[in-house]
Amino acid sequence: MAKKKDTPVRLDQLTEEEKMKYERLSKRALGCMYVSTVILSVILLAAIICVNAFWLSPKDIRIGEIISLVLVVLIILNCVISPYFRYRRYGYHIDEECIDTVEGYLFIERNIVPMERLHKLQVERGPVARAFGVANVVVTTAGGDVEINLLEDEKAEQIAENLQKRINQIAAEEKHGNDRNEI
Repeated sequence: MAKKKDTPVRLDQLTEEEKMKYERLSKRALGCMYVSTVILSVILLAAIICVNAFWLSPKDIRIGEIISLVLVVLIILNCVISPYFRYRRYGYHIDEECIDTVEGYLFIERNIVPMERLHKLQVERGPVARAFGVANVVVTTAGGDVEINLLEDEKAEQIAENLQKRINQIAAEEKHGNDRNEI
């Protein structure tokens, strides 16, 4: 099961040694984050327009208009600010023992997954990610999925291949250990 640490972790608050162990995303990932956020924002703004047009048609509902205006401002601010902070705070580290990711915007989440827990790997590319040449590596464990997001395509394939080799190595070691125990 993936361990989740509850203490907020920000890459800019880590020591230099801790910062060096986390790998950062490429600039392509930042562009992908902005485009994805703009697409979502346009959808949300269209929904607000529809709500105002159909449900708030009586002009005497002043509070609905105020709420709509506040939502529009928040959506636009989120569209401008969110990708930058998510990009700056995202980091991942893979070693022989575990996969460690740190991500978030308002709430920072750290996932640490021991290599022994890995079951399945996938490389996913959505339409926006394909346009920017990035992909997500999805690692499935007994406790759920952990993603290493928005890696350059080549890096994602390389990481998936290395992790698959590690999974196969661990499975072979376990099988070899079980064969010894049966003797």
